[in-house]
Amino acid sequence: MQTTYHIRIKKEYAAEVIEDLQKMDAVELIPETIVPDWHIAIVNERLEDYKKDPAKAIDFDAAIDDIEKYL
Repeated sequence: MQTTYHIRIKKEYAAEVIEDLQKMDAVELIPETIVPDWHIAIVNERLEDYKKDPAKAIDFDAAIDDIEKYL
């Protein structure tokens, strides 16, 4: 069973328990992914553009096909 949990460690002893579980290969610590502000801004701009004119949007598979033409 593989389940991913996002947790906030509130007590020092809890962090030590998790580190012990990691040493026993019972858990894997996955680093947090930070999304840069500039990336969030671009995505928001593109969402606004889409809301203004959804007809301009193209299908993901069509976009990949277009990119592959130039590879």
